[in-house]
Amino acid sequence: MRRGAPSTSLNLLMASFAENTLNQYNSSLKKWWYFCQDNHYNYCEASVSQVIQFFTESFETGASYSTLNTMRSALSLLLDPSVTSNIMITRLLKGVFRLKPPTPKYDVTWDPIIVLNYLSDFYPYDNICLRDLSAKTVTLLAIASAQRMQTLSLIKITNIVIESDCVIIKITDLIKTSRPGAYQPLIRLPFIIENPKICPALALTSYMNKTLNIRNCESGSLFISFRKPHNKVGPQTLAHWVKSTLQKSGIDTNIFGAHSTRHAATSAARRAGVSLQVVRRAAGWSDSSNVFLKYYNRDVNVCATNNEFANSVFNHT
Repeated sequence: MRRGAPSTSLNLLMASFAENTLNQYNSSLKKWWYFCQDNHYNYCEASVSQVIQFFTESFETGASYSTLNTMRSALSLLLDPSVTSNIMITRLLKGVFRLKPPTPKYDVTWDPIIVLNYLSDFYPYDNICLRDLSAKTVTLLAIASAQRMQTLSLIKITNIVIESDCVIIKITDLIKTSRPGAYQPLIRLPFIIENPKICPALALTSYMNKTLNIRNCESGSLFISFRKPHNKVGPQTLAHWVKSTLQKSGIDTNIFGAHSTRHAATSAARRAGVSLQVVRRAAGWSDSSNVFLKYYNRDVNVCATNNEFANSVFNHT
């Protein structure tokens, strides 16, 4: 409104922000508000030097390069664009990058075979409880599709098509990477006839059959709670199921969370010779994206004994 937008347009303007983006900005704007209060600055009319002071104090108290960039984006909603895009602020952020460069969350990843071997014990499906089938199904889907928990939580029963050789899942709701002109995810799960114990398509159809008579038809969501009243579950619950499965499989969950399934799946596919283009499309990255190469493509974490390195060197000399 300060920039001249009519009040009747505010809902449309606010709808341009994803909920997670607003949550991120909320934290930054609170810090900015208290900073301006303490220093008697106008939070909507701050100068370049005042923003630099704010960023410097935030960096000195532990803010990372990515955090400062989030703050910059949040402040661009309040301040004149010439302030947040000023060359001095750009220079300051470059200095932060050089002094405290961002690092990937994972330097290595885990081998999906470890988790698949664990999950193969939960078969046939007539003999396992809904809790175990729920955890197995979402974990297999996460590995097979390399999708985020948010995307998996948005799967609707009506958007699942079961064919003779595969299951096709359309995602019609907006997700983190949704934008004008971008394709929505299309998940294809082939029936792995050779190994039905870890077939994601078979696990999915078995889960649908097991939950057919207990699910709430109003929500239409695929994944529901295994406890009454069996309401739909969100991405946090799915992440809990996956992380619990990883832990029981022997994966170190102090290091690897549910999101690491994207790292493990895409890295395993690349090691197996799948083209970079196919990996990008499966995980929802654009054809020109370097996200996989920069943050996701990781070697498998191998725990070596104290003697293995030396033996490997001296036994071949």
